[in-house]
Amino acid sequence: QVQLVESGGGLVQAGGSLRLSCAASGRTFSNYAMGWFRQAPGKDREFVAAISWSGGSTYYANSVKGRFTISRDNAKNTVYLQMNSLKPEDTAVYYCAATSRLGPDFGMDYWGKGTLVTVSS
Repeated sequence: QVQLVESGGGLVQAGGSLRLSCAASGRTFSNYAMGWFRQAPGKDREFVAAISWSGGSTYYANSVKGRFTISRDNAKNTVYLQMNSLKPEDTAVYYCAATSRLGPDFGMDYWGKGTLVTVSS
């Protein structure tokens, strides 16, 4: 089992920035690819970004490409999501996730409970 705890959400004005963190425990963190997903009110959960176990490969949804950056620190068992130029449509609960095998559909095995990001216009 892998336990994931997100932090860093909050209220920010449009154009502002936030950095989300996800602390992992339970298994060897560097064995897992990590991802961020989000779910806006009334919408399905959607992929935001993913990073390989080494950090050498990153993937982004088109809607966040150029604004968000995913990174990881394997020494700290933590993955980050730096979010810049935030828009009201980025408002959602953001979830951290982990998988031992990252596929083209970005399927994940473990999930955190989420952190709320609200972007005001």
